[in-house]
Amino acid sequence: MNNVEAKFILQGYRPDGADAGDATFAAALEQTRADPALHEWFALEQAFDRAISAKLGLIQPPAGLREAILAGGRVTSPVTTQRSWWQQSVFLAAAASIAVLFALGLALWPRSAAASAGLMEFALNDTMLDKNHGGHGEDTAALQTMLSSPANQLSRGLPVDFAALRKAGCRTLNFQEHPVLEVCFKRDGAWFHCYIAQRADFPALVAALSPVLADKSGASIASWADASHLFVVVSKSGRAPLERLL
Repeated sequence: MNNVEAKFILQGYRPDGADAGDATFAAALEQTRADPALHEWFALEQAFDRAISAKLGLIQPPAGLREAILAGGRVTSPVTTQRSWWQQSVFLAAAASIAVLFALGLALWPRSAAASAGLMEFALNDTMLDKNHGGHGEDTAALQTMLSSPANQLSRGLPVDFAALRKAGCRTLNFQEHPVLEVCFKRDGAWFHCYIAQRADFPALVAALSPVLADKSGASIASWADASHLFVVVSKSGRAPLERLL
């Protein structure tokens, strides 16, 4: 069993320990004890699941919703007056749909948000090391030139050939067992660090198509995505120069 297989199995492990004696998880759990990286991943996974469970536990469905769903919205007791609009079957069905969608969204949000924040934190920490930055190869140099041009707005699209950049020697890092490229460039006297990942490598990671900006630890960060790639740009020069890039 490799780590990918173990992760697939452990994603179904309940955070309350109810599956501790289930043989289905035995080999995967044993691997978490032998592999520190997998152990750390599993601890975060369980923390996410506990957070999801706690949030879902706060949801209070409308009184009688279960009965209304089971009865198909039919009224089981006779009434002599017209029911209020919120008691009619169509609105009860709508309320049920909203409750389900809300629960699903709440369940998915913490993990996706954490994954997005994880990539931004990774890029920020790498930038703050302030060493081993740059890139090599003709393809990387061409991208650096384009990034450095004041005429180009990054959020309008970047001509990225991930495989070609990596093959040409572009600086490559590892995030959650997948490659992330980093290209440094300078514009209007300020240095920026552009991190590029493939969306296919991070299906759980959600990023907006329009740039989202944040400030942390003395740096400014912008993140966004296109159809194929995820982008994070970090600068120590403040938010204004970063906004001008976008």
